[in-house]
Amino acid sequence: MAEPLISASGVTRRFGDFTAVDDVSLTVGPGEIVGLLGANGAGKTTLIRMILGLLPPTDGDLALFGSAPSREGRARLGYVPQGLGLWDDLTVAENLAFVDEAFASRATAVPEALAGSRARLVGGIGLGRQRQLAFAAALGHGPELLVLDEPTSGVDPLSRARLWDTVHESADAGVGVLVTTHYMQEAEQCDRLVLMSQGVAVASGQLADIVGGTTALAVRTDRWQDAFAALDDAGVLVMLAGTHVRAVDADEDHVRAALGGLAAALEPVTPTLEEAMVARERSAG
Repeated sequence: MAEPLISASGVTRRFGDFTAVDDVSLTVGPGEIVGLLGANGAGKTTLIRMILGLLPPTDGDLALFGSAPSREGRARLGYVPQGLGLWDDLTVAENLAFVDEAFASRATAVPEALAGSRARLVGGIGLGRQRQLAFAAALGHGPELLVLDEPTSGVDPLSRARLWDTVHESADAGVGVLVTTHYMQEAEQCDRLVLMSQGVAVASGQLADIVGGTTALAVRTDRWQDAFAALDDAGVLVMLAGTHVRAVDADEDHVRAALGGLAAALEPVTPTLEEAMVARERSAG
């Protein structure tokens, strides 16, 4: 097997008395898309900053391309941070020229979708186009690894799909990808997942591994609002899909007792990734 591009073992980062990342392990190999999931404050960005060598770990072992994270290692990867890393007061073409100079790479072509905006200041082209530009800048020097921190946040579904086409094309060409996301549809496109909660990796593996330990019951009733309130008051983890009530990790007897005399049909259903994540985060808390 090829050597991992990223290898983190028992990585911990403390800020005084606060532990932002606690004993987290993960690997990313060539051609693999690994999703890093978790709510805001789960420790995802802190972990990424350690992988990039921008923040030293307090404990644990961390390797980027087989060595300690370094400037040389960072030259072999493409990074799209949450803030995109673009310069608003430079044009589209000037941003790419700056990145080319920094990486001593060939001239990166302006994406076709941005051809009409090459002379416009980046601050005036809109978030969706800015993200396309950030992807182009990250890929221009032919990286072996992509690190993407919430790369599609705030863009419309069509732009999000196009950006994910770029992610898959890169992985198909052998580039490893580490991506954080809040979108469940995006998480389902990853080869493996690592779920973080309060700095801890509470689950890892393929989608089936994350969902496998969770159960769900569909609660079918015309009085869905009353059903939701009754289950919530009883401490059941309850979620909504439109007006459809779903009880997560609760046995049928407990659900019926919580519903009292409310007429409802219960049916076991396959839990969603979001339900599994919420259940694991709840148990971890």
